[in-house]
Amino acid sequence: MSTKLKVTILASSLAILAFTIVGGFVNVRASSNDGAYRQLSVYSEVLSRVRSEYVEEPNIPMVTEGALHGLLESLDANSSYLTAAEYKHYRAIKTDGKAEIGAAVSKRFGYAAVIAVIPGGPAEKAGIENSDIFESIEGRSTRDMSLAEIHSLLVGEPGSTLTVAVVRPRRAEPQKVVITRDAVTIPAVADKMLPENVGYVKVDAFPQGKSQEIANKIRNLQKQGAKKLVLDLRNAASGDEAEGIATANLFLDHGTITYLQGQKYPRQAFNADPAKDITKLPVAVLVNRGTAGPAEIIASAILENARGDVVGDKTFGDGSVQKLIDMPDGAALILSIAKYYTPNGKAIQDAAVTPNFVIADSAEDDSALPDEDQQAAPDEQNQKPKNQTDEQLKKALEVLKNRESKA
Repeated sequence: MSTKLKVTILASSLAILAFTIVGGFVNVRASSNDGAYRQLSVYSEVLSRVRSEYVEEPNIPMVTEGALHGLLESLDANSSYLTAAEYKHYRAIKTDGKAEIGAAVSKRFGYAAVIAVIPGGPAEKAGIENSDIFESIEGRSTRDMSLAEIHSLLVGEPGSTLTVAVVRPRRAEPQKVVITRDAVTIPAVADKMLPENVGYVKVDAFPQGKSQEIANKIRNLQKQGAKKLVLDLRNAASGDEAEGIATANLFLDHGTITYLQGQKYPRQAFNADPAKDITKLPVAVLVNRGTAGPAEIIASAILENARGDVVGDKTFGDGSVQKLIDMPDGAALILSIAKYYTPNGKAIQDAAVTPNFVIADSAEDDSALPDEDQQAAPDEQNQKPKNQTDEQLKKALEVLKNRESKA
């Protein structure tokens, strides 16, 4: 490679990085700008040393891409940098609406992490569990992928397969699992009457229209004589935040449900509408580490408005709005521009939701993938061990009973 070409590549790489970093500091204090420029100077020095002293001639465009990936991912899990090729694939997936694996996936510890699986979906059928880590997808380490790229790989043609290497507690080596993509159907809201006139409602996700389905279940339980309610949001990790806000409003006749705010995103508050409140019954909300997004909005709104209790494990922590920004070279940024906050002002994405009655979910680590040499039948392999007693539900019923006694 000629010296002139090297200089050109280096200059263009630095220009891209400068555009990305400095652009994020427009209209902020001068001291912040000074810090940004100092960091850019450090990057320039490091890149120069790499170019001149690395053991072999480095691929500078690849080095720069890696730096940009790291820059965006250091902000939060939902911010991503997509190369021109990755962005092209991302746009094709977004417009085609193909089959998926039926699991909410984010990034934890640098790798793709399963927050929760949809009951009856392809991931569950393949034996994927909540809190599994995908070390690699199709042989590529997820540590080297943005979340947007991970999500695009999970989608494909119906019947196509996806090979993932799964890391799970108490297993020394990653286990290869093949998932067959398919259309995913969100289970209907489940409801039943428990002893002592306790109505129980279980929600698995929050697609459009789910809040109305929940409202209908609550009305039916009240007609059957329910005097108290348990809203089970464990492993509900996907859906539309608007559905979470609407569901919270079913229990609230006043107060703030949540609000959005960002550096350049004016505060947008979502307040309870008294006309949409449908029940005054005491309520306990069940959550765990698989509770995320819209479900966290519901749990925090009920808890911080003193409308009911939250029982279970600390939730996952996910709630922000992203903006897609096209770059001149065909690449793109996906940048978080606002976060959802609890009524008391805590960013859900940063703080998650801590129940006022913390009960560990002992089912989290009970299961394990079948060993490669096991010859168990598919139905036996996919069957998950179950606890004898649901301690979280038991505690929720106890809390409701105590509240009734004090009343």
